[in-house]
Amino acid sequence: MTGNRKDEHVALATAQHSPEQPPAPSQFDEVRFLHHALAGTDRAHVSLRTGFAGVEWPVPLYINAMTGGSERTGEINRDLAIAARETGLPIATGSLSPYLKDPSTAGTFTPVRREHPDGFVMANLNANATPDQARRAIDLVEADALQIHLNTVQETVMPEGDRSFGHWPAAIEAIAAAVEVPVIVKEVGFGLSGRTVERLASLGVRAADVAGRGGTNFARIENGRRARPDYGYLDDWGLSTPAALLDARGHGLPLLASGGVRHPLDAARALALGAHAVGASGGFLTVLLDGGVAALVRHITDWLDQLTALMTMLGAHRPAELADCDVLVTGSLRAFCHDRGIDLGTAKGDPA
Repeated sequence: MTGNRKDEHVALATAQHSPEQPPAPSQFDEVRFLHHALAGTDRAHVSLRTGFAGVEWPVPLYINAMTGGSERTGEINRDLAIAARETGLPIATGSLSPYLKDPSTAGTFTPVRREHPDGFVMANLNANATPDQARRAIDLVEADALQIHLNTVQETVMPEGDRSFGHWPAAIEAIAAAVEVPVIVKEVGFGLSGRTVERLASLGVRAADVAGRGGTNFARIENGRRARPDYGYLDDWGLSTPAALLDARGHGLPLLASGGVRHPLDAARALALGAHAVGASGGFLTVLLDGGVAALVRHITDWLDQLTALMTMLGAHRPAELADCDVLVTGSLRAFCHDRGIDLGTAKGDPA
């Protein structure tokens, strides 16, 4: 049952990223760099290295959690890990919950570490896990960090989903205290608010991935799996990634950004709004399934090359220096900031 569901998720997720799908409006387009014609630096002086919460990454881009639990998704994890190895990207496994329920699925996750032996690997679990289960998940893939995903919206729409969420804060706190690697909490595409990030900081979490609306929509995926798709009104639920970043700045945790990152300019925009690194999943998966590992390696290499070019043009020698660039926030995102009392005049500085 779990394997079938994971295969369904892959098919429905890639359908959302199909070239035939019309591009959805994005609040990333309401974040514009103010052009300064003499701001540029020398490309030789630009480094993509980034760090947060004691973690150092060679690049500010990572392959975010996607899948695992079936033979097909095991092949996908292997190919994603090869692409991560060839480009130096950190990578997260999909949720290891299938492994905890059925240890025979371990081989659908272990290729991530096998194919990326020296890279940064994040294990992924939901907030129902116990500390012992978290340790087992970390050990399986020799993880350098643990992602805990929050997905109340997905579970609510999922026909067989969980219906009890009140214990999640205590569970997260127990896991964070029990494991020896940093714990990163992420959403699955509906955004983390500043209030949520502040609560996570009090639970011992080391970083937060705001994972906002705009990428793979799990409300739509789960609604498509229902006998009667009656949750369509949740298609636009949640915070966009730029809105979540602006809302969560200054609430006690380093921020990562994923959700609706379409190209290197969106990555640069997220870094300018305070993210230390930027994750992608659905778009990368579509490239992989359409063209294979070589196509994904070329795609990621192009992203890294273009991000370096943008930083050179903007005069940012490190990803963190993009937060010192002048940006203009317009349209509905500016209205959101007004309604939330976010002072855009003080948007620069330490995002934690």
